[in-house]
Amino acid sequence: MATTLNLLRIKNVALVEDLEWKLAPGFTAITGETGAGKSIIIGALQLLLGERADKSLIRTGADTCTVEAVFNGDDLERLNTRFEEAGVEPCDDDLILKRSLSASGVNRQFINGSPTTLGNLKSIGDDLVDLHGPHDHQSLLSPERQLDLLDAFADARPARESFAKFNRLLRSLEEEYSALNTVETAREQEIDLLRHQINEITAAKLAAEEEAEIEARYRRASNSKRLIEIASAAATRLSEADDAILSQLGETQRLLHELEKLDSAMEATAEVHRTVIVELSEIACELSRYAENLDLDPEQLAALEERVSLFETLKRKYGGTIAEVIAFGERAAERLRKIEGRDEELLRLASEIEQQRTELKKGGEALRKLRVRAAPKLSKAVRENLRDLGFKRSEFEVQLSDLQNPRSSGLDAIELLFSPNPGEPLKPLRAIASSGEISRLMLAIKSALAAQDSVPLLVFDEIDANVGGEIAYVVGSRMRQLGAEHQVLCITHLPQVAAAASSHFVVTKEVVKGRTFSQLREVSGKARREELARMLGGQSDEAMRLAATMLGENIGAAVARHSR
Repeated sequence: MATTLNLLRIKNVALVEDLEWKLAPGFTAITGETGAGKSIIIGALQLLLGERADKSLIRTGADTCTVEAVFNGDDLERLNTRFEEAGVEPCDDDLILKRSLSASGVNRQFINGSPTTLGNLKSIGDDLVDLHGPHDHQSLLSPERQLDLLDAFADARPARESFAKFNRLLRSLEEEYSALNTVETAREQEIDLLRHQINEITAAKLAAEEEAEIEARYRRASNSKRLIEIASAAATRLSEADDAILSQLGETQRLLHELEKLDSAMEATAEVHRTVIVELSEIACELSRYAENLDLDPEQLAALEERVSLFETLKRKYGGTIAEVIAFGERAAERLRKIEGRDEELLRLASEIEQQRTELKKGGEALRKLRVRAAPKLSKAVRENLRDLGFKRSEFEVQLSDLQNPRSSGLDAIELLFSPNPGEPLKPLRAIASSGEISRLMLAIKSALAAQDSVPLLVFDEIDANVGGEIAYVVGSRMRQLGAEHQVLCITHLPQVAAAASSHFVVTKEVVKGRTFSQLREVSGKARREELARMLGGQSDEAMRLAATMLGENIGAAVARHSR
């Protein structure tokens, strides 16, 4: 199942106090009168996608506003690698994004219940949602995104991933070569340092398991005087003092023996007492032996102190544990070996770099062929869609050029060029000021790429600006077609577009006890016809007939129901 936004919760955002919106796949239209609060939905999504937050979004009287989205889909598992890298709980079929903003300005964001950074939230959001309209989140203006679209159309992703792999390996080899090919003075200084480090670590004759043992022996030795005092005192109290415990227990043993003779029921008690005497005797002997073994001479203590001090010095220089110090020494030895065999190593690296550059060039040329072959086809498909969308004499072109230096995406730079009117030169999309134009252009491109584009949710905010008549029907039709491959949300003022949607929601504004609330409700049947009629200019019988026609209903029956 393709990924869809199943649920959007908005709490205390502007005029929305508490909204839980359950969405369906396909094309959903959102309509309502100007000022009812339709833009709040876009604002909530922007907040969730990591856009800059403003405390003015928080509803008056509330301390915090919250937006939460639940996505569902089989292909969400592709994000799990990124989640693990970010320290976030992986997902199976559900993905939960949440962001809250407090009146004090504190932001908190979560992915699958795990706290995360705003950057991670934005990165994931960019993969899930494309927002198009009079706002800043327009991925079509990004050259990287433009190249992604062309590669999707050209089915070039495997070739691009292969090129990126070659490029990563080449960069790694070049960095290794550069690090080795330092100036002579710096090289000699590094050799001297490496030799000193290696000699210092080697002379210590370290063993990873030795650290804990030496430190334990040192603790015992440094406290030996006090340990001997305590152990000797305990042994004396048990067996050597005039009133020793074992001496006193001997008397009680004699008395218990007499009891045992008179009453056999005391045999078990007497036996326990004898066992206690034996065990206490063994404890006394063990304490005496322990005290004798602790009697270390000053030379042994000094040797342990010196060893512990050496450990601390080496750890301060080379790592937090003796195992890390040993690993540092091994790396230093390997680095020294490479530097001392520098000329031979440089020749080897140069050969590998040249070989890798050849492979990179082959991969880049193969990727370029796919792009060059696909670019005119994509241009043609977009031009045809643009003409259907009202740009009768517009021009569109995918322009490729050579990069001076390779990137992970290939050897090509891309620029999408557009001219909405005859007589005007083709210009880069970022030079186009009209959000209505760029939104319809995105619709044309998305229509051409419907099957290949990986972003599951497309949101169009008033894409119908400056559109009417037959073109509005075409916009609605294209939206519905896009809804077959993606989940599409469209805020619209055009009844032709709203009528094409598979589901229809209306935003209304109500005043209750002096407070204004924005509400969202789904409409169908008569309620939907009435909303379309309102958008047409009124709720007359004629408007109802036209609304029914747009929805493909029986006109007479619809008008009769309205009259009742």
